[in-house]
Amino acid sequence: MDILTDLQYRGLSYQVTEGLEDRLEKGPLTLYNGFDPTADSLTVGNLVAVLLLRRFQLAGHTPIALVGGGTGLIGDPGGKTEERILNPLDTVEMWTEKVKKQVEPFLDFDSGSHAAQMVNNYDWLKNLTAIDLMREVGKHFPVPYMLAKDSVASRLETGISYTEFSYMILQAYDFLHLNQSHQCELQTGGSDQWGNITAGTDLIRRAASRPAFGLTCPLVTTAAGVKFGKTESGAIWLDATKTTPYQFYQFWINSEDASVVSYLKFFTFLDKTELEDLAKVTEESPEQRQAQRRLAEEVTTLVHGKEAVTKAEKISRALFYGELQDLTLDEIEQAFNDVPSHTMTTSELPLVDLLVAANISSSKRQARQDIENGAIYLNGTRTTTLDQTLRLTDGLHAKYLIIRRGKNKYYLIK
Repeated sequence: MDILTDLQYRGLSYQVTEGLEDRLEKGPLTLYNGFDPTADSLTVGNLVAVLLLRRFQLAGHTPIALVGGGTGLIGDPGGKTEERILNPLDTVEMWTEKVKKQVEPFLDFDSGSHAAQMVNNYDWLKNLTAIDLMREVGKHFPVPYMLAKDSVASRLETGISYTEFSYMILQAYDFLHLNQSHQCELQTGGSDQWGNITAGTDLIRRAASRPAFGLTCPLVTTAAGVKFGKTESGAIWLDATKTTPYQFYQFWINSEDASVVSYLKFFTFLDKTELEDLAKVTEESPEQRQAQRRLAEEVTTLVHGKEAVTKAEKISRALFYGELQDLTLDEIEQAFNDVPSHTMTTSELPLVDLLVAANISSSKRQARQDIENGAIYLNGTRTTTLDQTLRLTDGLHAKYLIIRRGKNKYYLIK
């Protein structure tokens, strides 16, 4: 299956410039995708674009991962209703290095003629003077043409600064620069980048009299239409310190039936036969959650490695069966990273008092009722002892006490 056919099957081909199919039939090309360091980590929304570069490389093409140390200082207006905050240079430089390290494992930088390359547009944009930009690039951008682009048009009513208005020109210049220095012919990105991408293809046509191409993939959303983004509530980060591997695994396990097959196509390299088998079992026996388990295993392995999957599965079993004593310190911290926590400030405390102090029960009376009704579990074991006193040494690994109230409300006592 050729690359475009595969992308179309997976739903990853959203917008394609004219002539790309004919160009791909002639042989391999060089392509790039940009990643602006607007945070200290990429998210699963960015992962689609990273894997898109990998798909092209596996098909024999040469990918360039561009980290926007320069454009990250400006801010893309696309997809935003208000002006971005301009971050300091040292912050953007730090984030640039982190993004580079996150992208690197997904691409092969040692495969000869198809070896991937990593570039930072700050390296050439920092030397571009305002006069050079106006004379050599700006003259190719009619103002009506720029106003018509969705990323600009959508912001005219709410307001857009000249800084963000100019972002399109800088991204187009990146494409022109890579076209001239690396013979890059194709830019990929999310569908919100279509205006910026076509601005680049037009600039290359006007300034260099050469054809260039663009391809976008759809923005990934939940079944409810919520975008996977850095600024969205509950963003799922690739950085293990921001979203633990267990939380990452659980995110995919909890995928809705309506979305799971699309996610498998977007985020995995499973072949068509297995994808269709998983789609069939999801339709006929959704309670088996087979597609969700396969998705969680594949994507967590891609991002965090096989060991992370093994740990996530172990944590899941421990939580399901209440066997919390089997968890290592690291596994406890992963599993309960985002649950309410409370720090004991004394060496011992009656359980009733601890339940109130940690806001697990609303009052001592409620705490006693919760204990008597069997709603309280300590380190996975139900307790009905009212006069129980807890000590620091009762914590798992002498550090954490895990309290569960009811079926699934967990609390971490430090």
